Amino acid sequence: MAVREGNLEPPKRRPIAWKAAEFYDEEALFKELERVYDVCHGCRRCFNLCRAFPTLFDAIDEGETGELDGVGRPVYWAVIDQCYLCDMCFMTKCPYVPPHELNVDFPHLMLRAKAIKFRRGDITFRDRLLSSTDALGKLASIPVVAQTVNAVNHTPALRKVMDAVLGIHQQRELPDYQSATLRKTAAPRDDFPVRDGAHTPGKAALYATCYINYNEPGIGRDLLKILAHNEIPTRLVEKEACCGMPKLELGDLDGVARLKAINIPVLAQFARDGYAILTAIPSCTLMFKQELPLLFPDDEAVRQVADAFFDPFEYLVLRHRDGLLNTAFKHALGHVAYHAPCHLRVQNMGLKTRELLQLAPDTRVTTVERCSGHDGTWGVKSEFFDSSMKIGQPVFRQMANGAPDYLSSDCPIASRHIAQGIGAEAAQKQHPLTLIRMAYGL
Repeated sequence: MAVREGNLEPPKRRPIAWKAAEFYDEEALFKELERVYDVCHGCRRCFNLCRAFPTLFDAIDEGETGELDGVGRPVYWAVIDQCYLCDMCFMTKCPYVPPHELNVDFPHLMLRAKAIKFRRGDITFRDRLLSSTDALGKLASIPVVAQTVNAVNHTPALRKVMDAVLGIHQQRELPDYQSATLRKTAAPRDDFPVRDGAHTPGKAALYATCYINYNEPGIGRDLLKILAHNEIPTRLVEKEACCGMPKLELGDLDGVARLKAINIPVLAQFARDGYAILTAIPSCTLMFKQELPLLFPDDEAVRQVADAFFDPFEYLVLRHRDGLLNTAFKHALGHVAYHAPCHLRVQNMGLKTRELLQLAPDTRVTTVERCSGHDGTWGVKSEFFDSSMKIGQPVFRQMANGAPDYLSSDCPIASRHIAQGIGAEAAQKQHPLTLIRMAYGL
């Protein structure tokens, strides 16, 4: 009996040929969609990951033939709209990913479809607004404007208007904007001697991210305190734009390229100078470590940045392995219900956040490894809010088990979504970096 060679190779992502004319050929797209959808129909292992697969499978089962040929093109687009590019099907479920001969990369096929949709102009004002994080943040963080925006976001009558006019669901809890942004208030210290380890550079550069800068700067300040407590010389990246993930999820690949042109020259210099580049948002880390290298496979600077990028807990645990982490934690954290977000899990680094939290004395961490259902801007939108809450139900239940002292997720958006899903009985919500700062007694 012949054995196919290469069947034990790990999944391998292939570059995205987004600059090729065929990439935007809608007929070629639908030919590939038909091929991949038929493979998914015959497998169905991903039925419980998100709403994209049930949308496809239900339509097939309810069709006249019970096969893909009984499904019309509107269903094809409905499946695409339900995909929020979490990457979990590729990384954890699909047996047909490259190097398998069927060569299925469902998320990047959805990305191609979203790019075609964007290029033909089938995008709403709301979608453009939500993906323009820099412009929105700069405006909404102006002191008087920030107070007004936050008041509107907490006023039920005005939220109904936003729902009707913009399509931002009235029940979705939105983050406040801060006039004291991270970039205005950060005080990184770079006066420590550099101590390189076998696994880690001995100095760090912090890429703030739009969300941390404008919405929850305290998380960034906590990370800076942790780095200073460990005597790691740190600088704030002096110039940055959005990482591009919101544009990627919209299919605006030219927008991604424009942001890359701003970020990469600055970040590449830090990489060449031997810095570990850190960001407190998993989606941003993923963007620089995976998506940009696949979109720009021949750009050496992009590769240098990807090699220098670390999730902060990945970096701190590696410092611990190097014998260079301060482990003199002073305070217990009790029971922490920790959610590992999708964009962190697909980086295949293991549960580094849990590993570090468990170093705190008298601390018990229960871990939930399942999609919360929010995913960036997707769960904000009126048409997807109910689905986002439904997807999150198992996570809400598991996170509430055992009456935890803290709810925590590396993704602050997921954390807020989980707290909303659990309701009034929710434990205190704190980012893992904040918990580590508290454990240190800083």
